[in-house]
Amino acid sequence: MPPQKSMNSQQKAYEYLRSEVLVDPAIQGTFLNEQNLASEIGVSRTPVREALRVLATEGLVEMVPNRGTFVSKVSRQQARDVMELRKILECHAARVSIERERTPVDIMLEILNKQRSFINSSSDSSSIDFIALDRDFHFELLKATGNSEIIRTYDRLQTRQRIIGAEALSTSTRREAVCLEHQAIVDCLESGDVDRAETAVSEHIDVTEAHLLMVLSE
Repeated sequence: MPPQKSMNSQQKAYEYLRSEVLVDPAIQGTFLNEQNLASEIGVSRTPVREALRVLATEGLVEMVPNRGTFVSKVSRQQARDVMELRKILECHAARVSIERERTPVDIMLEILNKQRSFINSSSDSSSIDFIALDRDFHFELLKATGNSEIIRTYDRLQTRQRIIGAEALSTSTRREAVCLEHQAIVDCLESGDVDRAETAVSEHIDVTEAHLLMVLSE
């Protein structure tokens, strides 16, 4: 059925742009060529344009009349907003996962061990790889709530988080610190101490926000 095919193409374009293109900090502020993107994705220009319109409503791209579409830059205020929402959701998730005995300690520790392998990596993609694992680490905690609305809300932050994270985690020093902070979160979850777990999550997000704002001010 043609309508279904069009919807699939738009979704394919949307997911590709969100997960493969817009997560690169270096692309912020740059022009997006619809034809080139269509060729990369393997669809026509129409679903690409439709996907870009959706991304524009999410604030990830800016469509300028007579000029085209540009990748939005992450502002300091946007960074603060994202981190504030993350703290609310993740502290709640830490509490709920302990109270309901759903702490995903094993999978979070497995992801953390993978993160450690990227601490001293100097490859061009190391920041993006590290933050992808960072996102997985935190997302496992959110999934433990079993709340589909919380999970969807957090998932919508994914692209912005990966851009922000790659900006903030470009150095091995910060990556090493993140791994230590993640270990503290896992330890608190495993201990079953709700207050300590919430504090560990809150402090981790506060430190990440401070580091990010310092990077964005440069």
